[in-house]
Amino acid sequence: MNPHCQRPGCTGTIEDGYCNVCGLAMLKSSTTSQKELKTFTGRSSSVTTGTGSSPLTNRSRGSRRTSPTSGRSSRKQLGAGLVSIPELPSTEPEKLILTDPKVPENKRFCGNCNNPLRREKGFCSKCGQKYSFIPTLNGKDLIAGQYEVKGAIAYGGLGWIYLGFDNTLSRYIVLKGLLNSEDAASAAVAVAERKFLAAVKHANIVGIYNFVNHGTEGFIVMEYVGGKTLKQIRKERGLLPVAEAIAYIHRILGAFAYLHTQGLVYCDFKPDNIMLEGNDVKLIDMGGVRRIDDPEGDIYGTVGYSAPEVAEVGPTVVSDLYTVGRTLAVLLCDIKGFGSTHQYSLPSPQEEPLFAQQESLYRFLLKATAENPDDRFQSADEMADQLLGVLREVVALETGTPRPATSTLFGGDLLPLTAANDFTPISPEFYHLPIPLLDATDPAFNAVVNASAITDLNRRIESLTQITNQFPQSKEAQLRLANSLIDLGGNEKRLEKILAQVEENDPWDWRILWYRGRSLMAAGKAQEAKKAFDQVYFDLPGEVAPKLALGLAAEKAGDFPFAIQMYGIVLRTDPGYVSAAFGLARCLVHQNNPHQAVTALEQVPQSSSLFTRSRVEVARILTSRDKSQPGMNELKNAALVVEAIALEGMEHYQLSKRVLETALHLITTQALSPTSTVTILGQPLEEIKLRLGLEKVLRSMAHLTTGDDKILLVDEANRVRPRTLL
Repeated sequence: MNPHCQRPGCTGTIEDGYCNVCGLAMLKSSTTSQKELKTFTGRSSSVTTGTGSSPLTNRSRGSRRTSPTSGRSSRKQLGAGLVSIPELPSTEPEKLILTDPKVPENKRFCGNCNNPLRREKGFCSKCGQKYSFIPTLNGKDLIAGQYEVKGAIAYGGLGWIYLGFDNTLSRYIVLKGLLNSEDAASAAVAVAERKFLAAVKHANIVGIYNFVNHGTEGFIVMEYVGGKTLKQIRKERGLLPVAEAIAYIHRILGAFAYLHTQGLVYCDFKPDNIMLEGNDVKLIDMGGVRRIDDPEGDIYGTVGYSAPEVAEVGPTVVSDLYTVGRTLAVLLCDIKGFGSTHQYSLPSPQEEPLFAQQESLYRFLLKATAENPDDRFQSADEMADQLLGVLREVVALETGTPRPATSTLFGGDLLPLTAANDFTPISPEFYHLPIPLLDATDPAFNAVVNASAITDLNRRIESLTQITNQFPQSKEAQLRLANSLIDLGGNEKRLEKILAQVEENDPWDWRILWYRGRSLMAAGKAQEAKKAFDQVYFDLPGEVAPKLALGLAAEKAGDFPFAIQMYGIVLRTDPGYVSAAFGLARCLVHQNNPHQAVTALEQVPQSSSLFTRSRVEVARILTSRDKSQPGMNELKNAALVVEAIALEGMEHYQLSKRVLETALHLITTQALSPTSTVTILGQPLEEIKLRLGLEKVLRSMAHLTTGDDKILLVDEANRVRPRTLL
């Protein structure tokens, strides 16, 4: 059941954030009732993603005590060059002018008591407040001797909005009322109070040109932006494509980052307040902007978009970001009960198929709109970094083209650096995981960099221990010491004590979970490690590394379907993480899907140091008889792979031996029929020829060995050679 409109005297109910009678969104103020506060704080935080995971919430009873690290997002263009969005032609300004500007009767309410009003002007029958819904400005009126009024174009919460023309600078402008009063002095005060907005200058925020008085009214003079709001676009087109919607929101986060650095909060963000013009977006309504440190300022918000704590503690940076997350959700989904049952929550993946299909996107939205403000993104830059990662993943999935990027939080895949110089099969190990990058602002940064370069593990631990004593406030020294203890092994108690100290100071530092998961992997506790990495995925939904870690832990725990899902996301987004290719292939082989396993390994780029090793694995998979017999195509393809591999010596002979042994087995068991038209490593697919070829390979291997190994290879060559009459 939809809730009743909270405006006094209104009998309507809220549908998708708006009243079906007065048509207005809820206007929150600093005097919100205690009854309303209960509705803000009484919701459940239990959510489950399509993978069956739930995020950690309320990690401590306190609040965050550390400042968030500033991000380094690039938002130089809409969609960061990943999405092509057709330009929207600019609207001819004077076509927006209303020929008969009137406020519909069902939207006429007293600004003082919210009593329904029937006439266009008069006095409220309930409180006696004088009112008028008739435009106070007319065409050709001249405001402040500079701005010529063209006509009314819309009606807002503070009265009519007008199109005007700046005769001095020859440009169209918009006039928006600040206060409609019988007192000219009050209008002057309202103008003075908002003049701080004139200092706001950003490419994605509507320009504020001036503030003027006209009789008993105050007006803000703004840039004219010709285009369509996302609300209009959403209404005309329905649900927006995922990549397009993300591109709009990612771009506008730059405007929020700017406002927040200026000590301002936007307060009332929603699809109505972001306009697409040409190939860019802008915030177009600055009426609700206020200073963060202004405890007496009015609080504007809209039901379904406003964060639950706003009425109690006022708007903040994270409550602003909450509205951004809710807006993105609205662009992508039809959320039933947006202003009621889902006023502070998102539909489950069972309710909304998109959330089941886009795991990273759903986790992003869950973090952006978390009940506890401390569980959300703490800065617009941090939010933009993660959203860009989600966008890369979405575009890679939609286009089939990888969209790799250098992470600002993690180093690269360590498998190419840690893999042994042999061709034994690669298994999932904790030391393949990327390591978080060092925070350059940490007080012990230089010392930790130098200590980390020490190759001897015991000496490195000794050095890092000294650094933690010298810099007790350094989280980097503690965390790198913890990482080195994991590599050494057998230091669980000391390791956990270090992580607990870091966690006591900042329970929201995702690196605690990362190193704890790494430690659990090293201890053979894969299922517990999976839970730790799962929470890192909630904290960093746009990063590749947590998904790789989840894949490795899930594989070690025997959860192959989930591992396949995570490895697949990583590989589609960035094939440079070759651990994902080898891991995906292993899991697919385990699931008896060798052909897809080969496809996974074929995504290892030729530039990778493990490319040859991936081709060796392909040959092994094609010739494997563990789960099913290979066929003619597999045998021929394996032979082609071996012939193409740049291998010499024993490794080449071992692989050739495997292929020829498989071919001989298939012929002798009659799984394949002999034929001279097919050759395998230069030998016709006939028993005698294959035996001769295999004998030659075995004797070549014997020449490269000594002792017992040499004798065994010679004996084996004698056993496989064709029988003769002599």
